[in-house]
Amino acid sequence: MRWLFLMMLPQMAMADSLIATRTIRAQSVLEEADITLVAAEIPGALSVSADAIGQEARITLYAGRAVRAEDLGPPATVERNQIVPLSYSVGSLSITTEGRALLRGGTGDTIRVMNLASRTTVSGRIADDGRVLVGPPS
Repeated sequence: MRWLFLMMLPQMAMADSLIATRTIRAQSVLEEADITLVAAEIPGALSVSADAIGQEARITLYAGRAVRAEDLGPPATVERNQIVPLSYSVGSLSITTEGRALLRGGTGDTIRVMNLASRTTVSGRIADDGRVLVGPPS
């Protein structure tokens, strides 16, 4: 009877946390085999594996350590020193030229690009198609 009473007491629920199953180098894209869920609440750790799979490690992730959202980002679509289309659009005015990426980044990241025609350095956001958009957000 005593055991039945103890089983009926509410138990504290534990949250699941994501950890790396092996050491993952920075700039590697995470796959399902790279992470696992553990029954522990680790502060700052992701709790859903779908949030990490397909993302790129921004830093080295060590085996057994928590995987945090700030450690991951979209996979890079632009590499450093890559020649990229540089686009500026405001209203009906649209200017496109070539630029050299000074940083690597993924879709939505803001990077610095050197305009090859004027040698001016500008900041722009990487679009889905690999173009770097400068100027006011559209």
